[in-house]
Amino acid sequence: MAATLKDVAERAGVSRSAVSRTFTDGASVSAKMRSRVEKAATELGYSPNALASSLTTGRTKLIGLVSNNFKNPIFLEVFDLFTRALQDQGLRPLLVNLSDETDPQSSVKMLRQYSVDGVVVASSTLPPAFSRAFRDAGVPVVHAFGRPSGTPAVHVVGIDNIACGRMAAQTLIARGYAQVGFLGGPESATSTQDRLEGFMSEIARHPRISASHSFAAAYSFAAGRDEMLHLLKGPAAQAYFCGDDVLSIGALSAISGSGLSVPGDIGIIGLNDMAMAGWQNIDLTTIHMPVEKIVASSIELIMGMLTDPDLTPEARIFACDIIERGTLRAMPA
Repeated sequence: MAATLKDVAERAGVSRSAVSRTFTDGASVSAKMRSRVEKAATELGYSPNALASSLTTGRTKLIGLVSNNFKNPIFLEVFDLFTRALQDQGLRPLLVNLSDETDPQSSVKMLRQYSVDGVVVASSTLPPAFSRAFRDAGVPVVHAFGRPSGTPAVHVVGIDNIACGRMAAQTLIARGYAQVGFLGGPESATSTQDRLEGFMSEIARHPRISASHSFAAAYSFAAGRDEMLHLLKGPAAQAYFCGDDVLSIGALSAISGSGLSVPGDIGIIGLNDMAMAGWQNIDLTTIHMPVEKIVASSIELIMGMLTDPDLTPEARIFACDIIERGTLRAMPA
């Protein structure tokens, strides 16, 4: 039988409430009492019951980690970083899949059933209404990978997708491509819209460069492959900025499967710099998104809100940079 709080109290010669206070964050207990209780707990192999503790403190230490694109490998990296970082802070992640969810209120209801202390919305495709719904329900929330604004309604941590679109266009132009294309993710996603805006605004500054744009059904390998196969049925561009790395890898598969080469026939640049992009058989030139910084900043904000729920919402934006690999032609001499 596992040791109980009662067992620890009897071994330490103290009351049950003293044991409870010892293992309750912020509770008042003397150093001498704490030492006696912790010694007894160690001897008995006792571990506090987290659920029972939540009834005393009103805090579950559960943080909802919600997303809607579990098919994109980048989110395996994101979830790994988030879950480990939350656990390092003594918090417990509750992973929630919102794929195909369209009603923010049903998501709020589900998370409130678990009495989460806060929520991190980790998605570039869920609309801002989702994070605002948690805010309106009084749940501390941070939108990681969301769309920033000058006066955010909730805390937003991410990148400037418009700047990334410009960066991709500048990279293709600098390598001498005259016909370029944007192959984005879902057209409704704010990340897609912003990356396209940045890309096309930069192209507009160069009258001799022509550009096309199209959208994949999802940020997934299959969607990237399908859309590139469709594009290859007509006159293809010389190079494409794909909305993210997994779309790029799908596009690479379609190009090679059609008997063409990269970068010999068509150039590709992605965005994210997920681990797979650096594999030798992929070797994708891409835009590096600082995922570790975004995750760390998101957790810093959610921790701050647990202490002060009235923190003024802010947007934290991190710079990106080009990672040179092998899917674009070399710079002209």
